[in-house]
Amino acid sequence: MTGLEERLGYEFKDRSLLETALTHTSWANEHGLTHKDSNERLEFLGDSVLSHIVAHKLYNEHETYSEGELTRTRAALVCESSLSEFAKQLGLGADLKLGKGEDKSGGREKASILSDCFEAVLAAIYLDGGYDIAEDFVLSFIKSEGSELDSKSELQRYVQENGYLLEYILVDEQGPEHMKVFTFEARINGECVAEGTGSSKHRAEMDAAEKALKALGISGE
Repeated sequence: MTGLEERLGYEFKDRSLLETALTHTSWANEHGLTHKDSNERLEFLGDSVLSHIVAHKLYNEHETYSEGELTRTRAALVCESSLSEFAKQLGLGADLKLGKGEDKSGGREKASILSDCFEAVLAAIYLDGGYDIAEDFVLSFIKSEGSELDSKSELQRYVQENGYLLEYILVDEQGPEHMKVFTFEARINGECVAEGTGSSKHRAEMDAAEKALKALGISGE
């Protein structure tokens, strides 16, 4: 777990919490374990901790936002696609304990599984280290307004309000391993709205989101 703890920026006193956070129900079921041995309960707790941290941040930073605006912004910041991206940045997929079937079906890349794992890991950090450490961990991902994360969040909020489906699709990858350039399309309801590039998949998605906002005529608040 040392490598993962380094990526998390936190060393656990009780590593069993981290082990549980990485245990998917499919693995627990295959090994005759109960729901208490999977990350479902931690995911439940992590969802609440995450919501509280982000709500507190938005309340302090956006004094002019109405309740509805705060709710929509929080939903965009902690949506499945955002959390799964955070999980990918941490490399959680490689450390997940998955059942054989789930693993073969690409479970390590599924947004739903990764986002749940991120919340479970957050809960493990919260239980092991307390609220302040959990808050620091979350805020290392949830940037302040004006950062590159806001473009993706704003686009997510737009599609949620309109009932659309947003996807980021990798369409090109070029260059040697240490100088990769990725190209992603931001697609809404299957239609490409904008294309973005970057030195990482994360940056390419952010670029695509920013260009999509401009193409749609949407300005950040």
